[in-house]
Amino acid sequence: MMSPDDPACAYALGSSGHETEQLQQRALLWNPSTRRMLEDAGIAAGMTVLDVGSGAGDVALLAAEIVGTQGSVLGIDVNRLILETARTRAKAMGFAHLTFRSGDIRQLDLEQEFDAVVGRLVLQYVSDPLAVLISANRHLRSGGIAAFQEADLTLPVQAVPPSALLNKVAGWIQEAFQRSGADAELGVKLRRLFLRAGFGEPHLHADRFMGGGSAWVGYAHLAGLMKSLLPLIESSRIATAAEVGVDTLARRLRDEILSTDSVVLYTTLVRAWAQRP
Repeated sequence: MMSPDDPACAYALGSSGHETEQLQQRALLWNPSTRRMLEDAGIAAGMTVLDVGSGAGDVALLAAEIVGTQGSVLGIDVNRLILETARTRAKAMGFAHLTFRSGDIRQLDLEQEFDAVVGRLVLQYVSDPLAVLISANRHLRSGGIAAFQEADLTLPVQAVPPSALLNKVAGWIQEAFQRSGADAELGVKLRRLFLRAGFGEPHLHADRFMGGGSAWVGYAHLAGLMKSLLPLIESSRIATAAEVGVDTLARRLRDEILSTDSVVLYTTLVRAWAQRP
């Protein structure tokens, strides 16, 4: 989940070096869906794109690939430290048309209008997601595109046939996010927020991630998420570090899912895009 564009947000995953690495690992799972959103929304070669809450730069890197050197991408985030990672990655990929700037979209004075404003897993953590979308609208040219992707955490993570360990882990994660103040329903609120922010009727699509088998990346993804949430889980007395056993969690999840030949129904991401009138 991306670093939020709000200094007083409900982001429970931290900003450590571990979390920066985890953001990049999670992107391996989310990126194909996000690329489809950007392309379906109409983002194409030569366009100018503003990425909100860039974090380690994964969405900005995708956008930079799509718009090419004829276009440009500006990524913004309130976390100056994580943007150093994003800049290093952009330089390694030779993306001179991708730049990053520290700041809050609601306060930054940006001289240009953009063809598109995008974001992934940002709005559900900020104190006022509508204000972020209104600011996004303000930074767009007439007919410009807003495209955001947010989780619907109302759908439980589960295995079919069931897994007792996965049920326990899913419960810990859900309670931790509830305690953090993150909006578990933001994904299904996107339509209403887009309309209230002055956009046209948004296109909506949901991707439910699922998997199984010995090589599925979801086991490591879940274990990494638990490691990021562990300080909150312990301080909120949801579970102890010994109960979680984060260092062996990925292996134990895999072994239990394989023992029942189950399929895991994992996170649901809602993608929404619309034009500024």
